[in-house]
This record gives sequence, structure tokens and C-alpha cells, in this order.
Amino acid sequence: MTDLHIRSAALGDIDAVLAFWREAAEGTSISDDRDGVARLITRDPDALILAEREGRIVGSVIAGFDGWRCHLYRLAVHPEQRRRGIGSALLTAAEERFVALGGRRGDAMVLERNETGQHAWRAAGYAPEEQWRRWVKHLTT
Repeated sequence: MTDLHIRSAALGDIDAVLAFWREAAEGTSISDDRDGVARLITRDPDALILAEREGRIVGSVIAGFDGWRCHLYRLAVHPEQRRRGIGSALLTAAEERFVALGGRRGDAMVLERNETGQHAWRAAGYAPEEQWRRWVKHLTT
């Protein structure tokens, strides 16, 4: 995997990231637009971590830290590139970021219907906590 490059996203990557998520990510988010990704990169330039091979995005993860908790979102690997260690490399980069920031525990948002994603998270050492549920209120319409 020496040809795999892990780096933080830049504002110039937004269109490529959105196209990648449409192809590789499970589900969509209310923030899957240019403004949403730009806000993320501007607010925390190291939160969106990309994996590239031959200049093409093949993986992503959002590693957000709010000073209290470490949150992982949008772990995605291109379908043709799966099972090659890309997801593991992205999670290693995210976890190293969290530790450097003083984080103590990472949590991941995983869709219940995403069996492939659940398998990947379990393989990486994560486990669901059944006593917790995500509560959501949309702030915009």
C-alpha cells in the first residue's frame, strides 16, 4: 500500500469529495453539499481525512473532535478498493489525530442497515452501545 496517500482535505477537494461520497458512501447527509463540506474544512482543516491512490480519492473519514468527544463519520472506501487496508489506514490516521488532541474514546455513526459498514467497524475494534440512541432535531428545513 505504499501508493496510498493519506491527507487532510482542502477547499479545492469539495467537488471531488461530494462525487466520491455519492459513489462510495452509504446513505446521504443533510450536510452533503458544497457549503456543508466547506464549513467543515474551514472550521477544522484536519477533520476530513482523505485516502488517495494515483491522485484519485479512494477513501474518506471525518474525525471531528469537539474538545470532549471524538466523533467519526463518513468512513467510506471506493467499492473497487475495499478490503485493501484503506479503511484501516484512515481509522489509524483519525485515531492518531484524536490522541494528539487529548481524545479518549472514539464513537462512530453507522447506519443500522449498513451491514458492510458494521462489519468494518467491528473489525477495527468498535462495538455498538445498545443503551444509546441518537436523537436528532433538524435546525433548517
